[in-house]
Amino acid sequence: MHNKARKGSPARAGKARATISADGDLRRELLLARRAARAAGEILRGHWRRGGYEIASKGKDNPVTQADLEADRALKSLLHDPFPDYGWLSEETADSEARLECRRVWIVDPLDGTKEFIKGIPEFCVAVALVEEGEPVLGVTYNPITREMFWSARGLGCHLNSDPVRVTRTRALHRAKVLASRSEAARGEWEVFHGRLQVSPTGSVAYKLALVAAGKGDATFTRSPKSEWDIASGAALLAEAGGTMTDIHGTLIRFNQRHVKVAGMIADNTALHEQLVKIAPHPERALP
Repeated sequence: MHNKARKGSPARAGKARATISADGDLRRELLLARRAARAAGEILRGHWRRGGYEIASKGKDNPVTQADLEADRALKSLLHDPFPDYGWLSEETADSEARLECRRVWIVDPLDGTKEFIKGIPEFCVAVALVEEGEPVLGVTYNPITREMFWSARGLGCHLNSDPVRVTRTRALHRAKVLASRSEAARGEWEVFHGRLQVSPTGSVAYKLALVAAGKGDATFTRSPKSEWDIASGAALLAEAGGTMTDIHGTLIRFNQRHVKVAGMIADNTALHEQLVKIAPHPERALP
């Protein structure tokens, strides 16, 4: 499923992708993806402002709201219907193995950060990615409350609204601002890194990845398994912003797999990656 990364290869791969000439077709998909993310975001924004939406549960600590489902329907209508040959993978749509035969696949999360959404914390987003033969080539992450639109496409760079952005240049681990899961921080899982990292609890996974790509944080990681829809848009953003993402063990991630769970995740500015691969999977190594 995954190819083991050679030492230093993620950084070289990121630089190589940045030199690829822009794919004209991706400009069309990018325009549509931004429109779709904004439309889904307005659905979320409306429910967030009004309140009173229905909340159900998909399992332990996994809520789903009326807003999730409405945003998902909007995304599928705006993205999948115009490109019927593209596969579809969404957190809120029943999966179909037909996507495994598709060269290009939309991977979306209509509301990443549902718990923040319910609590009224404006750190949730719509996440849209287009994957081509396992590689994310387009990413859009939209926070409808702050109106932050992070977007990228192969060869076009990474942007926050109208401004080009890149990852930070931080190299010293003790100076690194690491964006952490709020729930993991609340459970005390980040205490082991006290004094070693500057930990900043932040909302959804996709939003954290976008912030790292935009240079608003140096890194983020989690030892908890994540689904492809949590991280695909962020992977595309990071690829164009000069960053690196692997699973928690440092293995490069291929998308549109039969099993969509990934073994944790490390995403950063590339300069910190080898250091984080050493300590993130084994927090005891971070102890003085």
